[in-house]
Amino acid sequence: MKKIILTGGGTAGHVMPNLALLPYLKERGFEVFYIGAEKSIEQELAEKHGIPFHSIRTGKMRRDKILSVKNFKDAFGFVGGIRDAKDIIKKIRPDVIFSKGGFVGLPVAMAARRCRVPLILHESDLTSGLANRLSIRYAKRICVSFPETLKELPAEKAVFTGNPIRQELYKGDTSKARKLCGFADNKPIALIMGGSSGSELLNNVVLEALPLLLPKFNIIHLAGKGKLGGAQLKYGYKAFEFLTDEMPDMLAAADIIVSRAGANAINEFLALRKPALLIPLARATRGDQIDNAKSFAARGFAKILSEADLNVDTLTNEIEILFAEKDKYVSNMINSPLFDTNNEVMEIILSVVTCASAAN
Repeated sequence: MKKIILTGGGTAGHVMPNLALLPYLKERGFEVFYIGAEKSIEQELAEKHGIPFHSIRTGKMRRDKILSVKNFKDAFGFVGGIRDAKDIIKKIRPDVIFSKGGFVGLPVAMAARRCRVPLILHESDLTSGLANRLSIRYAKRICVSFPETLKELPAEKAVFTGNPIRQELYKGDTSKARKLCGFADNKPIALIMGGSSGSELLNNVVLEALPLLLPKFNIIHLAGKGKLGGAQLKYGYKAFEFLTDEMPDMLAAADIIVSRAGANAINEFLALRKPALLIPLARATRGDQIDNAKSFAARGFAKILSEADLNVDTLTNEIEILFAEKDKYVSNMINSPLFDTNNEVMEIILSVVTCASAAN
């Protein structure tokens, strides 16, 4: 049986694409392992999905404070993480390692090189993260989610595959979502979500805009953990802190989506053919979201509303325009070149394993 180590962590965004590949890896006979940080989101999600998890010491690099005491201390954790990863790799003897980046990915990438195990990177955002940029020299191939990213990477390594998508997202049930939300009429549904931690700014504007939106739309609002306080019971409006198992149903029911511009989320919208109004985090907070949003807007998949321009009037107007033009956006998404991302990535994994086997 072939063996693969998945790695990458720090956020759910580094983990979910790895988990999306699980059924494809198992179908092709891979035994799957995960390397990440102890007591981390990657440990929680890997163990939830039955993947043997191995923890390593880690250190987070702070680019804005290179000479900080925390960076100095974390350097020892980073070196220890390389040693930990080497020991794990030697014990498992994988055929390939697949890394989503994050601060846990770099020591694994360096250990892979020293153990002579082929490494594949995947970058979800348009602009490569620091860990992936530092890992490029160790990688055989680099899979990217945005065509623009190819320009900044070695041509002989980089390939545009798109972002792996969880298969359960395709199994959503619109009727279940309408029942859960108490929507009895046939008004179109706008799903509004401010990211995993929510957005107080977006939440406040949404609540103020409800009198203008509810005559035309049913609203599903994901406010974020601990941020549901301002929501009030109104017909046609249903608010949640966050959703897990019910999320595929909500996505299926949505005619349009208002969202931040995290790479995983917007690529899920693309896979499901859901037009979106993207409100990316400001560049000072997360510049990659602005780049992601611009790419989707340029390809005709979404509209952009800057955080600086967000208010009741702009939100209401942009939602109405997006809905009126939704068929155009759906058509653009249907005609986009990539439609089977998970298999695209699997082909890269299989080709790297085959080449490594032939070389040995």
